[in-house]
Amino acid sequence: MNAEMRSRQISNAYYNIGLAKAKERDLTGAADALKKSLRFHKYQTDARNLLGLIYHEIGEVGAALAQWIISLNFQQADNLAEEYLNALQDAPGYLDMADQAAKKYNQSLNYARNDNEDLAILLLMRMVEEMPNFVKAQQLLALLYIHHEDYTKAGRCLFQALKVDHYNPMAQRYMAIAKQNTGRAEVEKRKLKNAFSHRQMQDDDIILPPSYKENTGLQSVLNILAGLVLGVVAMFFLVTPTIRDSISSKYTEEVRRGLELVNQKSLEIDSLNRQLEEASSAKQEAESSLAAMVSNSGGVLSQYQRLVQILDAYRAQDMPTAVKLYVETDFSVLNDGVLDSTVSWVQQDMAQNGYQVLEQLGDAAVTRGNAAEAVDYFQKSLQIKGDNIGVIYKIGLAYKSAGDTEAANEYFGEIIMNHPNSEFAAQAKEQRGF
Repeated sequence: MNAEMRSRQISNAYYNIGLAKAKERDLTGAADALKKSLRFHKYQTDARNLLGLIYHEIGEVGAALAQWIISLNFQQADNLAEEYLNALQDAPGYLDMADQAAKKYNQSLNYARNDNEDLAILLLMRMVEEMPNFVKAQQLLALLYIHHEDYTKAGRCLFQALKVDHYNPMAQRYMAIAKQNTGRAEVEKRKLKNAFSHRQMQDDDIILPPSYKENTGLQSVLNILAGLVLGVVAMFFLVTPTIRDSISSKYTEEVRRGLELVNQKSLEIDSLNRQLEEASSAKQEAESSLAAMVSNSGGVLSQYQRLVQILDAYRAQDMPTAVKLYVETDFSVLNDGVLDSTVSWVQQDMAQNGYQVLEQLGDAAVTRGNAAEAVDYFQKSLQIKGDNIGVIYKIGLAYKSAGDTEAANEYFGEIIMNHPNSEFAAQAKEQRGF
């Protein structure tokens, strides 16, 4: 058996382990097994697709997209990854929501590291309402609650995390701390002890009181009469008042619980209001930062989405669409190490061919008499190849044809000053009237 065949067998074995763990909702264990499967055979499409599903299930949509994009590049036909990607793209607003959730999580992490834990908690509370299956966010929120000694709320967050990933070791460790400080651990320990501490009675076991002795008939009659008398007395002096008190105290207890609940909620509201007042300036800064991120289309998930569209355009041999998408993509955020080879190939191909396609689109716009569209294409071409003097000259001509002489002279002047020896220098001077 050669090494390649052996590696595939090991990869398949780890995939089967990961599949079994995923069925038991041990998602952390499943992800570890699937990563090992791909380490032995990176073309194991089923393992990569399942890993993407697990990432999606625990709220890490960006990592899921990365795995499915790689899977689709390795196997373009009969690949479930294409269905998964189409489903995400067709879900209205889902990718934007997941993108904002990832940004809020990272922002909360920065707040926590910089001792702004109150703001981190507020941001995470909003985020987990939108994506309760984001396990890392639930764990971070629980950790902050534990640091604030609010173990009950920490337990609620960890309960949500363990609903998604039943055997997550970090969530289990935090849950043990929360139970220990809320008394739940002692209650569960006592229940477990009671369940196994009693011997089951056998059929021939007899329990005799230590003072047992035989009674005569007269003693039995006397004992019965005495019992009746004591029972009547107990009824009037013990049972009847107890029943009456029980009826009256039942409603008193319900009112007391209601008041306690109202007081507890009032204290929580007062505490949150104090936190908001103390952190008002920092909150405004955070909101402005978030607003900037929301208005910015350069989110990580949106860049993954554009990369998928670029690859789709390549497969359809639609180079103009691929180039237009390329200049709108921020490849600096696609640096997780998973897609480095794909990103590198796209960038190299665009550096060689992309700027020419945009220049041709600009020439076509000039022919149609649309100077503004032509300038847009020419400037995008310069984003790929900034030293293309011919395109700089064409931008000047487009502005001049549109009647914007000042902007046109700026580009002609750039050629005259920075590229005096180029073939376009003399033409630029002529256009300037020199």
